[in-house]
Amino acid sequence: MYFLRVGGLFGRGGSVYKIADTGLFGGQKIQFGNNKPKSKHKTRRTWLPNIQTKMLYSEALDTMFKLKVTTRILRTIDKKGGLDQYLLGTKDKNIASTRGLEIKSQIKDALKKSKTLAGTQQPKILQG
Repeated sequence: MYFLRVGGLFGRGGSVYKIADTGLFGGQKIQFGNNKPKSKHKTRRTWLPNIQTKMLYSEALDTMFKLKVTTRILRTIDKKGGLDQYLLGTKDKNIASTRGLEIKSQIKDALKKSKTLAGTQQPKILQG
């Protein structure tokens, strides 16, 4: 079951899934409108984003994350080359979810840690 939240994320208007905080929805919202058949009798309806539950792999963290993502974001992740590249190359305001921002900060920390470890290890030169 999905819940509505009025006001939106990060100051954007519109109705947003409450569950969007736990996944990657890319700012997609519930849209409202009318069915308008030939008889011109309007009836209200809603359009929901296409949400899929997927296991996404992070190379930097070497772990799998079970996330709810929209198909549009899945295509973007494929285009960017993976979850790490998508999150690092996207502005925080466009990620628009607390779970996505948490994973992004974990990836940044892991990359900083690996760079500092790589910088401290000096290669041994064999003299012979």
